[in-house]
Amino acid sequence: MFTLESRLENVQGTFCDLSESFCKMNFCLGGNWEYKQGIFDKHLDAERKVWLRIPFYVTSGHLDGECDGCDAIVKLGKPFVLNHLYNEGLDEEAHISLTGGLFNQFQAPVDPDASVKSRWVDQAQEVLHQLEQSMVH
Repeated sequence: MFTLESRLENVQGTFCDLSESFCKMNFCLGGNWEYKQGIFDKHLDAERKVWLRIPFYVTSGHLDGECDGCDAIVKLGKPFVLNHLYNEGLDEEAHISLTGGLFNQFQAPVDPDASVKSRWVDQAQEVLHQLEQSMVH
């Protein structure tokens, strides 16, 4: 993981307004959001292993993941770039089970916090700069 400096850190706004700005830049709401926090995600590579992530925290109201009826005010956290390394190919330790196929469809990363190459940091900083510019106007 590599943290990035950004003017977006500590910016506050409604979840709906911020979400709309992030969506215009092809960010999505990360799947592990909770009622009090979440992450805006953007993959930087075709394999979806390198991600620019911008966390947010609910400061008031309620977040339900949708804008309809959502009154959450959120505060953006420190952006970071994350590299997930996955095993390529078959999982040699996979076990067959009826319920396992329903719940354990994806293998865990070999290294969920692998080092980040400078080219990805540079690309993430460029995306952040574009996002900062789009949110100012």
